[in-house]
Amino acid sequence: PVIPCVVSQWSAWSGCAEPCTTAYRVRRRHIIQEPRNGAEACPALEERAGCVEYWTRQGAECKQSLIPALITTGGFGKARKKRAAADGKERAGYCVELQLVAVTPGCLHSHHSHTRWTRHLREGHTVCVECQHPALGSRSQHCSGDGTGSKKNQLLHWQALGNPRCKGTWRRIRQLNTCSCPSVHSLLFI
Repeated sequence: PVIPCVVSQWSAWSGCAEPCTTAYRVRRRHIIQEPRNGAEACPALEERAGCVEYWTRQGAECKQSLIPALITTGGFGKARKKRAAADGKERAGYCVELQLVAVTPGCLHSHHSHTRWTRHLREGHTVCVECQHPALGSRSQHCSGDGTGSKKNQLLHWQALGNPRCKGTWRRIRQLNTCSCPSVHSLLFI
């Protein structure tokens, strides 16, 4: 008689293979009964799934370069500066030039007036993203997701504020004191 393959239930998922980077986790099962007499082969005994672990094995928080940068159009910064001008205690910000590596199709299909700026994001283009108060952290001296401390050519993640389907990756080129990109490529860290 044909004897089918029988496998165990899946094990629990393992932890993430590497901390502080995009990695994978694993679950396994084993063969209880080998197939015989022409039965179908056993199914896969291992599955992997993507994961990111934000803490080192020693319990310290990973470098912030894993956190997606939240961005909006640079035009928002002009209104932000007017509101903050009364205080005057804020440090001057800075600008980061980044090259867009991947852009999701959701950026092109933005129907709201406050997110139409995402239609100008294209793979390969350089964008300037300004870091200014209040996004400029008082203790860290940088904006979350700006790539400070990242390795050269490391892919960093970003997401457009107001359009969760618009996200992607970019590479940090350099940090500048002021932004010099055309307005359609001038953005702002949130």
